[in-house]
Amino acid sequence: MRVRLIQHTPEPLRTLYVAARTCYSPAGPLSIEEATREKMESLIEKVFISGHESILEHVSFTFGIEGVSRALTHQLVRHRIASFSQQSQRYVKIEEGVVVPPSIKRSREAMELFQKGIDHAWEIYRGLLEMGIKKEDARFILPNATPSSIVMTMNLRELIHTSGLRLCFRAQWEIRMLFTYIKREVKKVDRFLADFLQPRCIHLGYCPEKKTCGLRPLKREVIKDD
Repeated sequence: MRVRLIQHTPEPLRTLYVAARTCYSPAGPLSIEEATREKMESLIEKVFISGHESILEHVSFTFGIEGVSRALTHQLVRHRIASFSQQSQRYVKIEEGVVVPPSIKRSREAMELFQKGIDHAWEIYRGLLEMGIKKEDARFILPNATPSSIVMTMNLRELIHTSGLRLCFRAQWEIRMLFTYIKREVKKVDRFLADFLQPRCIHLGYCPEKKTCGLRPLKREVIKDD
């Protein structure tokens, strides 16, 4: 898996600060004074805690993502408020390769069985192409483990929301790894903003799932019904 930040909003902290100050100041956004980093961080954190998250939509990040499985991208594109451009299996002849889950790698028997199925799928794919079957039809035999590439753009609000779900310790391993790399890329731009990318139980103070990994207690243990 390879993840790289391609582009982002210039001066993201300043952008968020101006957006927040505009909501609470008689001055217009073009008149908002310069502020220290400490002051900007303080205001943004207060606004975020208060639930006024719309200001976060003014900052966006674009990532180039390679070497992830189709199983991952099928999960990723379910997040609605984002833009995706993915390598097409219809127009691109897919080179042989595979993403192998760690649980399968750990078992020699499972790995042998997995590899047998993968090799057979690639053999059929090549055979169909050699028969003159179009790539858009031959691809139907390709497994979820087939590697893919995708470009993703998200605003900070959606990135925080998605990270809250996908950084959860009970999330699927590959997409959790992806958002771990994404957080590292955001940290290169601004460590303060990267710290907002946390499992959602960190922000909530409780686990909203049916089962908890133990990092935070379940909601019913924290919020008691009357």
